[in-house]
Amino acid sequence: MKIGKLNIIYFLGIGGIGMSALARYYHAKGYEIHGYDKTQTPLTSQLLEEGMHIHFEENIHKIPENIEFIVYTPAIPAEHKELIYFKQNNFTIYKRSQVLGLITKDAKGIGIAGTHGKTTISTMTAHLLKQSHIDCSAFLGGISKNYKSNLLLSDKSDYVVIEADEFDRSFLQLHPYIAVISSIDADHLDIYGDKNQLKLSFESYISQIQKGGKLIVKQGLGLKLPDHTEVYTYSLNGESDFYATDIQILNGYYYFNLVYPNGVFSAIKMGYPGLHNIENAIAAISIAILSGVNEDEIRSAMADFEGVNRRFDIRIRTENLVYIDDYAHHPEELKACINSVRSLFKGKKICGIFQPHLFSRTRDFADEFAKSLELLDEVVLLDIYPARELPIPGISSQILLDKINLKNKFLIQKSEVLGFLELRKPEVLLTLGAGDIDQLVEPIENMLAK
Repeated sequence: MKIGKLNIIYFLGIGGIGMSALARYYHAKGYEIHGYDKTQTPLTSQLLEEGMHIHFEENIHKIPENIEFIVYTPAIPAEHKELIYFKQNNFTIYKRSQVLGLITKDAKGIGIAGTHGKTTISTMTAHLLKQSHIDCSAFLGGISKNYKSNLLLSDKSDYVVIEADEFDRSFLQLHPYIAVISSIDADHLDIYGDKNQLKLSFESYISQIQKGGKLIVKQGLGLKLPDHTEVYTYSLNGESDFYATDIQILNGYYYFNLVYPNGVFSAIKMGYPGLHNIENAIAAISIAILSGVNEDEIRSAMADFEGVNRRFDIRIRTENLVYIDDYAHHPEELKACINSVRSLFKGKKICGIFQPHLFSRTRDFADEFAKSLELLDEVVLLDIYPARELPIPGISSQILLDKINLKNKFLIQKSEVLGFLELRKPEVLLTLGAGDIDQLVEPIENMLAK
């Protein structure tokens, strides 16, 4: 993929977290960036401020001339007017994952995959490397709070941290030097059909590790492992190559010992909350150790890791009120988030506002969603966010509400959320979901702060 003299790249779905990182990469290289997105968001506003050209309606007349190539995300529906125009007029079109694979093919890619945990692990890993003598570039699936961006660039390191997305088999475009598998729970069944096909896709991904590379896999996933690769396991506690012992909470910080094949790092300090994030930290630290980051660098970076926007993102924390926003959109993610909140804020009543993501996911995991949401004291459901899908007859948030065995359960519209919260006055509030519920976060925070 050679860039020629036309110097214009067009992004279809530029406001997506992965797409915006690519747009920022090419913009940093001096290319003129144009694009479309469905909705104006704080992220698209930032891209506009950075000098990119974005419009928010399907309109082929807004497309500039002399485009070098188009990058699009699979979230763009096939009937999108601009996508149809590009295909009919024989433009050069790449999927986001293809471009990421081409950019990173000659680098030491650290590809972090898993049905959950990959954004936090990727961002932690990038921070650990960036704050060390190793350094790295990174294409992240969330906005790092330490760097206020989803793109990190280095002119001295061969390492590139990449979030390897299993959706649409996108990660099969990557050939990592170090691969990480954090989890393989059934998901994206609209793409894979069943969990076995999902598992086979993960096995194909790890078979693409570069010769002499390394695989770090969570203990117990049952994957067929490649012969040509060094393999390491990790877990929260015991029976693996990397694990934690003596986990404690002191003055709002986690402390734990990190056991690794050559010894122990004692009393690692981590200010990022959530027991599941200690497991994510073990994965990130294992990557750092295998990449040559030393103990002092790891200690320092873990202590000042601030987290990721929308990943266990504590927006308000006072004696009488806690508000946390999280991207959780799968039953296992909801369970991990809610249980972590329970352990941190013992004895407090937890209200969760959940926006289901995709009709197919809601249909496929309705019972599992209900069980996870029953861990709350009070659940508020919003309508399903359709993303790339058309409605499925008979599938709505109402079917979840009917299955949830809680006294305090509600189904309301997004427009009713602020009024609802004014009346309820929660002790601990969670907003949960991967759709446009993020547009409520600042209004909720501002209202609660008053």
